[in-house]
Amino acid sequence: MKKSLVAFAVLSAFAGAASAQSSVTVFGVVDLSVNSWKNGSNSQTRMDSNQMNSNRLGFRGTEDLGGGLSASFWLEGGMDNSVGLGGNANGGLDFQRRSTVSLSGAFGEIRLGRDYTSPFILDATFDVYGANGMGNSLNLYASAAATMGSGAGTVVRANNMVAYFLPGGLGGLYGSVQFSAAEVGANDGGTVKTAGNGMTAGVIGYAEGPINVAIGMAKTKTAANAANPSAPDFTVTNIGGSYNFGVVKVLGLWDQHKYGALKYTTTQLSLSIPVGAGEIKASYVRGDASGSVASQNKDSTLVAAEYIHNLSKRTALYAQVGQVDNKSGTAAAPGGAATVGGGLAATAAELAVGGFKSTGYGVGVRHSF
Repeated sequence: MKKSLVAFAVLSAFAGAASAQSSVTVFGVVDLSVNSWKNGSNSQTRMDSNQMNSNRLGFRGTEDLGGGLSASFWLEGGMDNSVGLGGNANGGLDFQRRSTVSLSGAFGEIRLGRDYTSPFILDATFDVYGANGMGNSLNLYASAAATMGSGAGTVVRANNMVAYFLPGGLGGLYGSVQFSAAEVGANDGGTVKTAGNGMTAGVIGYAEGPINVAIGMAKTKTAANAANPSAPDFTVTNIGGSYNFGVVKVLGLWDQHKYGALKYTTTQLSLSIPVGAGEIKASYVRGDASGSVASQNKDSTLVAAEYIHNLSKRTALYAQVGQVDNKSGTAAAPGGAATVGGGLAATAAELAVGGFKSTGYGVGVRHSF
């Protein structure tokens, strides 16, 4: 919902420089659910955020510069609405979900700042769950097994990024390229810099009518690579496709992470079925690790289903269930990597050997504004 005058006042209080904006929008999502989690032999029932969509509060605006050129900004922060705190580790509100400024025109868009990486956008596009819930493939491809000890911090977002996005009107063709500087540290933006996580990434795709296909790639120079040039890069290659038959939309995703000889491959098939005012989602995801004896057993299989009932365009009720079946040596779970439910873990003995199942089910409500 657009709240131009309210947003103007809020942004003026923050920066005192909103008067040049021709339009400003306040937006957000409040998503809360009650869930039952079981990791190994430990279980818990609790309230959680982000199980259908990520909670957020944001401000975005656009200024028409004339001649087909426009400038825009986007500031977006996460929230933990179950306890009324901001979404960062200290319970504060920041803009780490997205913090960008852009110039757009007939040439496309040039975007600067912290944002999603191109391969992650591809993954979320061709996963019926997006990046939330018990069935989304992020539960596997962002796990410790999938990053393979690389220390790469660019699986989902990257800091200090320059991106270019193709313009619309190219007959269904779309794409982007991104470059992020290796400046990730506790005092990023100041004088203290920690080398690593410099990324080059890109996506090219085609979407027309019921079909959408794309391929993405990324290469990250990790902190280990910066200290030792002979250390391997962390690379991502992914391919996605979807076809909307009307009565069902089918999505497929293949994603492979590589770090030296190590590989972690995620394969997913998911679908969406419209049912009156609602929607049924289902997903099957498999994560396969290879490249060393220690990694051979770090495989996981995730199955999940969800029903969404839309009360309006902005409010929905939902119910979902998901289960990860881990092989020995693996710790991945629906709702998060290694732990679910905001900290619930398997027993120490189970974590030591892996191989446990992780199950979650729950009901919730999501409201967007």
